[in-house]
Amino acid sequence: MRITADTQRCLGAGQCVLSDPDRFDQSEEGTVLVLRARVDGADEAARARESVALCPSQALALEV
Repeated sequence: MRITADTQRCLGAGQCVLSDPDRFDQSEEGTVLVLRARVDGADEAARARESVALCPSQALALEV
């Protein structure tokens, strides 16, 4: 599984960074940066799903 981000949709709210700072950061413009796209294991998948659900602009997606 991989997590992807649509930077054109991103509002820069930072919820992804707060929910999983090891996986996400923000660019100079404030949009999401995916630091680690690959999602391995049940714990990582649960955090990735939470990050996707928390994103107010729905800029994050999980791909199988």
